[in-house]
Amino acid sequence: MPQTDWIAADDACARLKVRPQTLYAYVSRGRVSVRPDPGDPRRSLYRAADIVALTERKSRSRKVSDVAAGAISWGEPVLASEITTVQGGRLYYRGRDAIRLAETETLEAVARLLRGGHGAALKQSDRPRPPQAGDMRSRAFLALAARAAADPPMRGRAPLALAVEAATLLDVLTDAVAGAVGGGPIHNRLAMAWGQGPGGPGADLIRRILVLVADHELNASAFAARVAASTGASLSAAALAGLATLSGPRHGGATAAVRRFVAEADDLGPRAAIQARLADDRALPGFGHNLYPDGDPRAAALLERFAPPEPLARLQALVEATTGQAANVDFALLAACEALRLPDDAPFALFAVARCAGWIAHAIEQGQSDALIRPRARYVGPEPMTD
Repeated sequence: MPQTDWIAADDACARLKVRPQTLYAYVSRGRVSVRPDPGDPRRSLYRAADIVALTERKSRSRKVSDVAAGAISWGEPVLASEITTVQGGRLYYRGRDAIRLAETETLEAVARLLRGGHGAALKQSDRPRPPQAGDMRSRAFLALAARAAADPPMRGRAPLALAVEAATLLDVLTDAVAGAVGGGPIHNRLAMAWGQGPGGPGADLIRRILVLVADHELNASAFAARVAASTGASLSAAALAGLATLSGPRHGGATAAVRRFVAEADDLGPRAAIQARLADDRALPGFGHNLYPDGDPRAAALLERFAPPEPLARLQALVEATTGQAANVDFALLAACEALRLPDDAPFALFAVARCAGWIAHAIEQGQSDALIRPRARYVGPEPMTD
């Protein structure tokens, strides 16, 4: 492609009328292609055609159907919720700053907050032994599937019964991840299962992670949980729908992509690994976030609590210096697990246990609305044949 088809960052920002951070967010979403400047590898160039397309999209009015289609992917809000919001670059759980909650609260307390409950935790103590399986992910799926096959539908249930079931379900998933039925705060149970002392700095870092990733507005897994709940399905079925969605590489599996990026940096060197990805128009996993153009506050809150291993610290510094994209929570989660020397599947396990609190809250809220989520498809297939 001719050189004139690629423009510098200041020109791209001027055409879009945005700040550099927003331009980098467009790059991380795959909406703007980027490559190194052949004359100065320290600088990046941006595809002019992509900038033109974005400018036109921002300026033209859209039909109702186009707005609805755009809402599916990081678009306009599509349903009302009192649970979580992102405003001004901050994350709030029912109006309370999640970063501040992570300073003192447990996952159990935040779970009650998310679902609108108050007072002491209510749960069943006679839980069954977790399923026998070789890894945490398999045990998590088996535990929720067993509950989903037996638990009664949520529709018509008394609020107190749902509160007990919600707290118990969170414990059941924790038991599955830890590999044993346990008592006490969830972060301590996971810490002990992974060789960390209860109440120590490792357990506290796990506690902070659990609080900070407990919910994130209408993400893919929360929406899946709401769809299941809208049919009247059980809380466990809604949580299982959330877990299935979380397992995808673009959601809870994102830390695996970060791990591969770190491996590339270890093999090629950080600078070469970054430049290779930019030259191939590939994303930099673990950096940038659509909802946080100025940086993911969850990642910042975690990264200030520990020292990432040196290879990850070098990669973080170089990516931020090269692209301006700050580390996101996927990078911080992997870095924390590596610093604590937790099992390889600990990032996904932590994500699943924490996010289960959000799935439950969304399921309960959706059930209270008594509305079925049933969108219409815009048919683009062959013309129907008529007699």
